[in-house]
Amino acid sequence: MAGAGEDSRALFGAGVRAALEAWPALQIAVENGFGGVHSQEKAEWLGGAVEEYFFRNADLELGEVEDFLGELMTNEFDTVVEDGSLPQVSQQLQTMFHHFQRGDGAALKEMASHITQRKYKVRATAVATARETDEDDVDSMEEMEVTDTNDGAATDGVCPQPASSGPDSQTIKEEDIVEDGWTIVRRKK
Repeated sequence: MAGAGEDSRALFGAGVRAALEAWPALQIAVENGFGGVHSQEKAEWLGGAVEEYFFRNADLELGEVEDFLGELMTNEFDTVVEDGSLPQVSQQLQTMFHHFQRGDGAALKEMASHITQRKYKVRATAVATARETDEDDVDSMEEMEVTDTNDGAATDGVCPQPASSGPDSQTIKEEDIVEDGWTIVRRKK
């Protein structure tokens, strides 16, 4: 029976690694070195840390898993995950852990296989934005354009800017831009 428990534990570990490797937020953080020069090692360590977290805390709520993953991403990769994927990954991990607790190795294998097959190839490219200030400004803005590809189909992950609502739309006057780059927002009269 101990062999079956160890097999199930190994399957859970493989499922955790598959879920994390398929997570676009983590892929982008590793690919762009958000965790420093050891980003890849941190990503590998993350799998073991998440696995150990579940083993030490058998009755976790979904919110606790989300908080733990979010904290790890913030601390290790200096990344705040706001794309809505955190609850999805947390749910996947929690479901796999429930299969592990029941000893359902077949469901663990199937889930890990399914996650691996759905894995997106994510590529992030830096896009410099035009500014009215000096190009050498240390505080220059940079946006990340994220492109998901699945089976060769590419979709642009950048949200379009809202269109102006006409002549009554708010305009920013030069005196409203403070020296440190902040913009003063005034109430419409």
